[in-house]
Amino acid sequence: MIEITFPDGNKKKYDKHVTPEAIAQGISPSLKKRCVAAKVNDNLVDLNRPIEEDASLRLITKKDPEALDVLRHSTAHLMAEAIKQMYPDANFGVGPAIDEGFYYDVDFHDVTLSEDDLPAIEERMQSIVDQGGKITRSVISREETLELFKDDPYKLELIRDLPEDEAISIYRQDTFTDLCRGPHVPDVSWLKHFKLLSLAGAYWRGNSDNKQLTRIYGTAFFSEKDLNNHLHLLEERKKRDHRKLGKELDLFMLSEYGPGFPFWLPNGMIIRKEIEDYWYDVHEEEGYEFIQTPIMLNKDLWEVSGHWENYRENMYTSEIDDKAFAIKPMNCPGGMLAYNRKLHSYRDFPHRVGELGLVHRHEASGALNGLFRVRAFTQDDAHIFMTKDMIVDEVAKLIDLYDRVYKVFDLDYHIELSTRPDDKFIGEVSVWDASEKALEDAIVSMGKDYKVNPGDGAFYGPKLDFKLRDSMNRIWQCGTIQLDMNLPERFDLTYIDHDGSKQRPVMLHRALFGSIERFIGILIEHYAGAFPTWLAPVQVEVIPVNLDLHSDYAKEIIGLLKEQDVRAESDFREEKLGYKIREAQTKKIPYQIVIGDNELEAGTVTYRKYGEKKQITVPAATFVSMIKEEIDTKQ
Repeated sequence: MIEITFPDGNKKKYDKHVTPEAIAQGISPSLKKRCVAAKVNDNLVDLNRPIEEDASLRLITKKDPEALDVLRHSTAHLMAEAIKQMYPDANFGVGPAIDEGFYYDVDFHDVTLSEDDLPAIEERMQSIVDQGGKITRSVISREETLELFKDDPYKLELIRDLPEDEAISIYRQDTFTDLCRGPHVPDVSWLKHFKLLSLAGAYWRGNSDNKQLTRIYGTAFFSEKDLNNHLHLLEERKKRDHRKLGKELDLFMLSEYGPGFPFWLPNGMIIRKEIEDYWYDVHEEEGYEFIQTPIMLNKDLWEVSGHWENYRENMYTSEIDDKAFAIKPMNCPGGMLAYNRKLHSYRDFPHRVGELGLVHRHEASGALNGLFRVRAFTQDDAHIFMTKDMIVDEVAKLIDLYDRVYKVFDLDYHIELSTRPDDKFIGEVSVWDASEKALEDAIVSMGKDYKVNPGDGAFYGPKLDFKLRDSMNRIWQCGTIQLDMNLPERFDLTYIDHDGSKQRPVMLHRALFGSIERFIGILIEHYAGAFPTWLAPVQVEVIPVNLDLHSDYAKEIIGLLKEQDVRAESDFREEKLGYKIREAQTKKIPYQIVIGDNELEAGTVTYRKYGEKKQITVPAATFVSMIKEEIDTKQ
């Protein structure tokens, strides 16, 4: 007998080899029907996987967050089975579940697939579902696995990378067999609500030296309603594409003369300046000083920092006076030099230094994407120098700062703790362990939930990544807090301790927005171009009904608004009133004021907010006061 512990703490004895499926059936047949998979000792497994020893068990139903990943990974296998039937010579790379869907990398060899081919694959997938069939797991020897996949070079490469003593699991569903850790849904009847979305090129294992495979993206849900809602959301995202809105609202432009180097236009510059001014304001309140470091520095500096060895392929270089220089991909080394210009005391700590620094990184041309992926961007960096015993408190203060700032933009977030990379890292493992523990303690002290992202730390230290969720339910990596006990050593940073001895400071690298350019791109889509009043390039449009009768009063209102630094403009063109109102709506201007006889006689204004039909009439002074407060408080 073995003892199973349930999430509520209850325990029960079962025969050895009992399966989660049998346990669910014993509790309730209806529960068994809702179960997708199970967690045994926190490991996600198939429902029919025997439990061999005492264990904790949590049954995963459709409502659990893990369930969609299981469904989508199974749907990726379903798609692969359909492809193998239609294209027998195809070979397969990897096919994981991802945020909001799944993909599979496929080598079609001499066949070129287009999005026009996706409906036929969907049709074959549906046919497989209609036929029914179990999804079964087997564990076989290394030799058997190599023989099974002898005609698939991608699977062979993956198998050979596995430890020789590791058990290898495969999954079978009718005509398709795949190398996979699982788990999967019990049978294909679960896979009814799916959609193939797009194609992309993807180098095998992310290495541009390898062959480019065809990556097919799709999504799947447990219900048709959820699928349709998601597809509607995807259509809405297309309408909000920041490249489209950026052109329509005259915010920024891109040119073939500078791929990856965005041009900021007047309207975009207003938004950018408002965000930068806000950034300076909140950091001044938090006691930061500000610097600006050179855009190009000697190769020797980048060798000291470790960037030359670990980041060289992403750096732009040049030669000055027969010496190698590099345009900075990061602001940190310049910040080290600024710190080292004078002696520091423990009394100076925490020493907070901020920089809006323009950095350049070489990105592959195929990866460039509007403001989301560029080759030149402004990083809102800060470097905080402190003693080890200040780490937890200082990181906690940063989490509080991030929380306050993201709320201004109506952005939710969650935190991920990224730990030491497997290979490319500098410093001692013991230092990394201590750093990771300090970050974890800080998150716990703030009462924040987090998840661990193993191996995704920077090469010089672990980090906290702040994943933002926008109005379209997408996740963005923006803010980061990186704890660095290595660069202070490399740059020989010191401070004078209370006993007069020289000590090594601990340093935090941190960025709140990550990249000003990318953050604005996110905001464009988050707000669908309809920025809150404090950010909008034009905050008020004043429209006189009759140019001869109402223009003077319209100019008076404009003057009152501009005296309070409200960005207002008027429309004195010889156009119909309805046309002018519709155009102001197209420009997504937060407030439209219409001036007619009643307003002129009473000294009032009639305004309408963007996106609303209701018109409100108030005294002119009241409107000016109202909008001024809305701007100042960043409502």
